[in-house]
Amino acid sequence: MSTAARRSGDLTIVQLTDTHITAGGTLVHDAVDTLDSLRRTLDRIVGSGRRVDALVLSGDLTDSGAPEAYRRLRAVVESAAAALGARIVYAMGNHDERTAFGTELCGRSSTKDGGGLTAPYDAVHEVHGLRIVVLDSTTPGRHEGWLTDTQLNWLRGTLSRPSARGTLLVLHHPPIPSPVTTVNYLRLQEPDRLAAVLAGSDVRMILCGHAHLTGTGAVAGIPVWVGPALSYRVDPMAPVGRHRGHVGYGFTRIDVLGDAVVATAVEATPAEVVYDIPEQDMLDRLRALALDAG
Repeated sequence: MSTAARRSGDLTIVQLTDTHITAGGTLVHDAVDTLDSLRRTLDRIVGSGRRVDALVLSGDLTDSGAPEAYRRLRAVVESAAAALGARIVYAMGNHDERTAFGTELCGRSSTKDGGGLTAPYDAVHEVHGLRIVVLDSTTPGRHEGWLTDTQLNWLRGTLSRPSARGTLLVLHHPPIPSPVTTVNYLRLQEPDRLAAVLAGSDVRMILCGHAHLTGTGAVAGIPVWVGPALSYRVDPMAPVGRHRGHVGYGFTRIDVLGDAVVATAVEATPAEVVYDIPEQDMLDRLRALALDAG
């Protein structure tokens, strides 16, 4: 949809996940310059000229939780958000560290959050009537996902008040099974506990990362979207008995179009262009084909 065709009530959210920014510019797995990938992606989004209402970063923002890595990420993301006029929504991942995450990205302190900087980072954001709820599915020192009873009770209370345009729920760990054994092992544990809270709520989509592959499913009848990673990809069809990662990255465009919420995976790995023509030319061709067929 072109900027001109976008209706006034439509929203566009960009999900960036698993950026794995490092301190000091080291390469992830000695192969991937993750800050360069993030910078290229944000330059593309800004350069598109399209309106973006929010940037959602859904966890594993850094590779090791180093404060310097958060500062490097923040400088790039805040510059792009300012150019876009977009809100920024941060979520924790298992590679993140709560104290550095809270201090460097969220301006938190032990006197502000009531539970100290080691407390889970759960938050609510409002973007033009759309509620974005962030749940911290991490447990320090562990890589699988978990939500506490306290968090689920907080979520239940938050969702008891419907939002004007519904809710997007953001958490790092997918609450759905995966055909990739390692990803399945590290998913959100006991997802039925979350499903019980979400049943009958106004949550329209659940956004996750963590898997380093693109996938979808449902919980309590609500679509679950596992966004493509911005660092590297896990191969979901690796040879039997192998776990394999390869170069490649992308992001997700999420559009709220009236009563519909649509997630679109966007390839960001540099590639040769097949064609690049005016959008109106393509629309004219499609109209001509329709007339010929009619």
